[in-house]
Amino acid sequence: MHTKHFILILVLLTSISIPCFSQEKDLTWEELREHYECPSWFAEARFGIWAHWGAQTQPEMGGGWYARHMYQQDVGGQQWGKNAYEYHCKTYGHPSEIGFKDVINEWKAEKLDTDALLKYFKSIGAKYFMIMANHHDRFDNFNSTHHKWNSVNIGPKRDIVGEFEKSSRKYGLPFAVSSHDDRSLSWWLPAFGADKSGPYKGVPYDGHMTKEDGIGKWWEGFDPSELYGLPPEKRTPEWIKQMKENWVLRHKELVTKYDIDMLWFDGGGFPYGNYGKEVCTTYYNHRLNEDGKLDAVVVGKFKNEPSTIGDVEQGGSNKILPSPWQGTITFNSWFYKKDRPSRYNARVVIEMLADMNSKNGNMLLNVELLPDGTIPKDHKVILDEVGAWVNLNSEAIYASKPWRIYGDNLDSYKRDPERKNISEVDVRGLKKRKDNTHFNSRTINSPAFGNDEVRFTTKGDALYVFVLNPKEGEIELTSLGSTSTNNAKKISSIKMLGSDSVIEFKQYPKKLVLKVPGKRPSKYASVFKVE
Repeated sequence: MHTKHFILILVLLTSISIPCFSQEKDLTWEELREHYECPSWFAEARFGIWAHWGAQTQPEMGGGWYARHMYQQDVGGQQWGKNAYEYHCKTYGHPSEIGFKDVINEWKAEKLDTDALLKYFKSIGAKYFMIMANHHDRFDNFNSTHHKWNSVNIGPKRDIVGEFEKSSRKYGLPFAVSSHDDRSLSWWLPAFGADKSGPYKGVPYDGHMTKEDGIGKWWEGFDPSELYGLPPEKRTPEWIKQMKENWVLRHKELVTKYDIDMLWFDGGGFPYGNYGKEVCTTYYNHRLNEDGKLDAVVVGKFKNEPSTIGDVEQGGSNKILPSPWQGTITFNSWFYKKDRPSRYNARVVIEMLADMNSKNGNMLLNVELLPDGTIPKDHKVILDEVGAWVNLNSEAIYASKPWRIYGDNLDSYKRDPERKNISEVDVRGLKKRKDNTHFNSRTINSPAFGNDEVRFTTKGDALYVFVLNPKEGEIELTSLGSTSTNNAKKISSIKMLGSDSVIEFKQYPKKLVLKVPGKRPSKYASVFKVE
């Protein structure tokens, strides 16, 4: 073969092996928008599981901000942490001597089996999984080379994020990580205080300790100021800038070392402003270069920020949103604590899932793992029931889309004869919660839905009707009358998912009369497929 021809063939073969997308240089955040649309895996998932889990799980009591509240004799209005200081003194010692750094060392995660957990989460219908990478306490649950206070060096001595990533891939679930520590500079300030009364009055807490104080102790070689930050009086603009730059290094490593599909932030907008935007830009460029497409998600409490997904904490939207969004809920304190009763049972979780799905949202349910890495028995019972319902009604959930309206017979609690004496004050309170988004979630104490209140989802030509609080008998849905302004079509059949029962109905111009049978496949919400 002629040399020129041989070289030409080599060039052609080499060009074939080049990916379909390549960059000579990284794109800016604004340029990345041109390549972005919400990935189908996220838009179609509708239900995911989160493990908001870390060293603050170790104490049995004290609320979800234990590391902060253990340094406060009086937590003021943050009553969820009212037991932290007393519990810490009784269990570990006074925070002037034994602080949160020492609690981290107590956390061992000795029964953590990420394969078993991911297998279970998938079995109950989860379509993606998220693990916490760090909390406001600035402790990294991954093998950080830019921060010594991490789970590989201290406590479990394991790469928590890395283990969950491998198991997520093994069971085919998109993998996400959450970051919360952009507020740590202010969040940690109580660690530099002192008791205002009692025998330790005025004795500084361990936030003031230095690296030299650790000589001869378990934490020798570790600098507390890298965890808590410097005392307020020593913080200079240069030091604060350095801390933010370190945050960038840690998070760039997080989004490039681990194969993550979603990056979640606990705050409004980009963490630390442009610092957070820089991390997100690095993340999207990394995925674009690795995959040839931008099949990733940045999620947070963003407003009007293209190429991100909006997140609602402990609540949901009050209307159908044009783009997919996510609602995050947890049973009580985010980290499992025994001093707070659960806010939810299976019924409430199912009602919220149906409501979020009807408004184009996903539900991300936090599983509050025990310190050893296992699921609490009382929560496992709830999760089993939720999973059974999700699997029963999966065709109305996954890849579903909202209908023209999200529900019918809304605000049914106002018509409930058993609540006819509800006060005007209560009505106003319920309306205020409904008009909010964050922290508006239903709880086990919320008024029951009326037996005729429903939510809708669609898929193809089918409409799914979720009867939230079903009871045997007829319900009327004006939105499905043949002349409805919602452009309802003539109905040919109605089936109840999970049942072969014949469903009786009559469609009139102004309403659909649907007979809910007494025998139903689940004691929770019933789902009817309308064709």
